[in-house]
Amino acid sequence: MQKILVVEDDFDIQEILLNFLKEAGYDVTVANDGVEALSVFTDNQFDLILLDIMLPKIDGFGVCELIRKQSQIPIIMLTALSGEEQQIRGLDLQVDDYITKPFSMPVLVRKIAAVLRRSNHQKDDKHCTVSYQNLVLDLDSYTAVIDGNAYELTQREFEVLRELLTHQGRVLTRQNLLNKLWKYDFYGDERVVDTHIKNLRKKLGIDFIRTIRGVGYKIDKEN
Repeated sequence: MQKILVVEDDFDIQEILLNFLKEAGYDVTVANDGVEALSVFTDNQFDLILLDIMLPKIDGFGVCELIRKQSQIPIIMLTALSGEEQQIRGLDLQVDDYITKPFSMPVLVRKIAAVLRRSNHQKDDKHCTVSYQNLVLDLDSYTAVIDGNAYELTQREFEVLRELLTHQGRVLTRQNLLNKLWKYDFYGDERVVDTHIKNLRKKLGIDFIRTIRGVGYKIDKEN
């Protein structure tokens, strides 16, 4: 049974999430604030975290930042803040998905299933790598290796880079990537793709992802 950590200080929402996710077949643990969330996360193993932003003691952004220093566990942020600035901040902290309150429980459950399905599919794949110049993507560990140095990527970062590398010479539009990787109707700003590209460039120090202005992104074919 897959384990989900729900970090939410609203007891009514806690109860709804707890009951609905248990009915969906998940083992659910609840934390009431940021400090408790970090403690519970350290002492247990989870498959995914549902993380509210507006938390006592340490807010969701702070919790996410601390967790990302030690783990690439999938994180879906829950928030009542619908502003672009908050969403971009969450994406900069490498959250895997984002949902704004009030939200549909069936939609949330499907998002959770999609993230976990990608994670499980990766674990079941045969060992395989994709290479480009001095970069090697390890499909078993979701890591990127450059000149022998390994870098951990979030699932979404890895998949964006993998799509570009497996379609060398082709321009992938933002909508291409949203349709292929998000796998559900996306109603937010297409610039979430730009944020992931920015994170990849910064994290890996690479310059071969080309921006095709007004269209999308491209990696040229190796000679």
